[in-house]
Amino acid sequence: MFKDTVKELLDQALNQREDLFLIDFEILSDNTIKVVLDGDNGVLVEDCIFVSRAIEHNLDREEQDFSLEVSSCGAASPLQKPRQYNKHVGRDLEIKTVEGDKLEGQLADVNEDGIIIKWKIREPKPVGKGKVTVTKEVNIAFENIKEAKVKIKF
Repeated sequence: MFKDTVKELLDQALNQREDLFLIDFEILSDNTIKVVLDGDNGVLVEDCIFVSRAIEHNLDREEQDFSLEVSSCGAASPLQKPRQYNKHVGRDLEIKTVEGDKLEGQLADVNEDGIIIKWKIREPKPVGKGKVTVTKEVNIAFENIKEAKVKIKF
């Protein structure tokens, strides 16, 4: 089947480049192949060309008419795979949890189960008048993250 052949070629290309990983793959009804990649060190145009060629050069256009789009996930795209979080440690994230909570904070750490977010908040002093800045920290399991986006600062 066409989809299986394309997926096998895609997997072979990604096995040669362990720094790249698949975010999305689909073949539309008009035989448009769409591949979305991310990488541990980001994705360069050359990386997209490498994957595109690995697929395109091994398919026969006489046998199957198709178009191919290989792209990287955008800077504003939500993080979808646990592996994507590693390169964003130290950056600010906007997170929506499965329970409906919204959090914003710095991605402090990533482990196999989830992430640790830190943020500063002003709270009343325990004794006396005034406020003090405290750092809050929360662990969020990957399965409890509905959506996470990197906050882009200009």
